[in-house]
Amino acid sequence: MVELLKINLCHCHIRTRQCVFDQTQQTANNSRGFRPEPPNVPAGLTHCCAPTNSFDSQRQPSPRIIFPPVTNLEPAQHFAQKTNSALTDGTFIRLVMSRPVSKELPQKIMARLVRLRGVPNLSLTLRNSTQDMTKNLLMPQVADWLKEQLGEAFRSALLCTTTRDWQFISNEAGVARLVDHKPSETQLLSQDHDKKAFGMLDSSAADWLHGLEILDRDGRVRASMADKHRQINHYLEIVSHLAKDCGWTESLKHDSPLRFADMGCGKGYLTFGLWHLITRLQKQAVRVVGVEARPDLVHTTNKLAKQIGANGLEFVQGDIATVKLPPLDALIALHACNTATDDAIKRGIESGAKLIVVAPCCHKELRPQLGKPEPLAAVLRHGLMEERMAEWATDGLRALFLEWAGYRTKIMEFVSGEHTPKNLMIAAVREREAFVDESARKRILELKLFLGVEHCALDGLLAECSRTRAQQGGPSKDPQTNQTL
Repeated sequence: MVELLKINLCHCHIRTRQCVFDQTQQTANNSRGFRPEPPNVPAGLTHCCAPTNSFDSQRQPSPRIIFPPVTNLEPAQHFAQKTNSALTDGTFIRLVMSRPVSKELPQKIMARLVRLRGVPNLSLTLRNSTQDMTKNLLMPQVADWLKEQLGEAFRSALLCTTTRDWQFISNEAGVARLVDHKPSETQLLSQDHDKKAFGMLDSSAADWLHGLEILDRDGRVRASMADKHRQINHYLEIVSHLAKDCGWTESLKHDSPLRFADMGCGKGYLTFGLWHLITRLQKQAVRVVGVEARPDLVHTTNKLAKQIGANGLEFVQGDIATVKLPPLDALIALHACNTATDDAIKRGIESGAKLIVVAPCCHKELRPQLGKPEPLAAVLRHGLMEERMAEWATDGLRALFLEWAGYRTKIMEFVSGEHTPKNLMIAAVREREAFVDESARKRILELKLFLGVEHCALDGLLAECSRTRAQQGGPSKDPQTNQTL
């Protein structure tokens, strides 16, 4: 009896190995276009050599027999056909291609259906490590393009439709297969090209985006300007939320136009974006002035503003510290160098701005003054760490000064850290009376004392407060730190 059991087990294992070999050979033949004869398996049989007992099942799991596909199409051709059918019958949701065979290829391609001038197109977003590129395909081009990419350029692709999801998978040996799943999504995406492709920069922004050469003649984002386009869109998202905090919404109208100043505006990318957000998207009356020291840029930006009929937008030549400003609702200074950011903060406070937004650039003032208090000395002996400490200390003091001036502050990421380490934005919304919070003032003095900072660009605010206190008969020195109040 024992000998008979051994013979049966041995025979079962031989059949199992033969089934695995047959399955591998069938996959290879299919990839070369051959169609082998179906195996002679009784109807309803799904497993080869079902185990005779649990002991045999644990030692050697039985593989599933893969029957020949119902179509002669190779996986790539079959996937392309499924995509084309979904585009034709209106069930297409999205397409994603990934796992490129080379580092020179895009990391991922995402496709969706859009209508350009009423004509359906497959809009492709080619995602690279540094920028995104866009490309549009007409419907007759899709199938051939897919067959060129699948397996040859990308080893994985996912097609989402309202009825089924189809996944193309290819291994490094070039053996491909097609798998289907239940639909992960059933809601069709909007085919509104402008809204989906540009986010807050919809078709109404095309005039100034063209003028600033961010879009090409066909209305597509230039490859070289993709990062700038993303930055503007992200900036508008941030400012739109801050505007709500200030009560500047479409539903709340004001008796007079809002007044914004963009200090050190350069070519005006973000200045035009700010005007677009408040005027065209939030439907508010606004006067935006861009301040720039270079006269040629002031001339160019004013010319474009006039061309597009941007009422309420103007650019003036001047320096952040000295330019004449009216009372403001908001002051913005992005990437102002070194202490120019501090000048902008002071101008915003002096003008009574409800909102102050700065994105500091250089941090040169405090580093020579920084001490190395224990236990930080062991870390700050590294030059890079000392540089980062100077940046954090500078921006930290700026936030504390704004809080002392009656603002609620928030420090956030503005530009992705992939592009630059100088990526902090300080946003401040005025909520209370300035220079009356004693705890905020003391936090400034304590931090300066701890870091060994004797002076910083915002000390003028402390000096001004000290003069006011002296006139009122109060102390002008802190009795514990002996620093100017």
